Amino acid sequence: MEHHGKNHSKIVVAIIPARYASVRLPGKLLLPIAGRPLIAHTIERARSASTISRVIVATDDQRIFDAVGAIGSEVVMTSAEHRSGTDRLAEVAAKLPEDCIIVNVQGDEPIIAPETIDAAVRALINDEDADMSTTSEPIENFEDLLNPNVVKVVTGDSGYAIYFSRSPIPFPRDASLRHGGDLQRAVAEDFSLFRKHTGLYVYRREYLLRLSKLPSTHLEKVEMLEQLRALEDGADIRVVHAVGSSIGVDTQEDYEKVRAILERNVAVVQGS
Repeated sequence: MEHHGKNHSKIVVAIIPARYASVRLPGKLLLPIAGRPLIAHTIERARSASTISRVIVATDDQRIFDAVGAIGSEVVMTSAEHRSGTDRLAEVAAKLPEDCIIVNVQGDEPIIAPETIDAAVRALINDEDADMSTTSEPIENFEDLLNPNVVKVVTGDSGYAIYFSRSPIPFPRDASLRHGGDLQRAVAEDFSLFRKHTGLYVYRREYLLRLSKLPSTHLEKVEMLEQLRALEDGADIRVVHAVGSSIGVDTQEDYEKVRAILERNVAVVQGS
């Protein structure tokens, strides 16, 4: 395919799409952690990445707009009609300089490592053939492998994504045969075969604008995975390993885990 927006630009803008609505945990981005709203911690992580030039929160909710503005961070109000976070991202990116690099940082990942952001940004800057980059983490237990909410990614020898799925992929055929079709015993032979896709994306601005204009594809609708639209468009998506693990806050249990981690970190800093 023809690649869009190849550049060596070092202007890197992190955009954090931020909706108030959430099916399982409404208003989660404003939940308090160590005296600040959850999203403030995500902003801080993005700012701490050495490759990031600017951090912008993109929201359609006045409560989030006010909360982010109150902590002195840049925030813009976007349309409430967007079908996805990618479209919200593109609305902001359209007003940014040509040939810049856009980082989509999920607002509900307040413990994402700045080093993970840097690794994904550098992967795109250093690869002129890539349209996007994203990150993955190991899958370390059978429950996550079968969990449809844990998205799996298969990467080819070139380092580009081949497919994303909610199903356990790749299927270990020979190991399955050795164990009489017992998938749990088969995958236990080598969990390194499996990688969890994490929600960080880095785009060349021009490709992001293209992607946001494409119609949803059949596979995207079947799996409910937006990144399949890019694959079906022929995009080269470089996949890099995350530096440490992160926790997306989707449930009350996730929130309690993240709050404990961050409040412990704050206590350590204050005691040092």
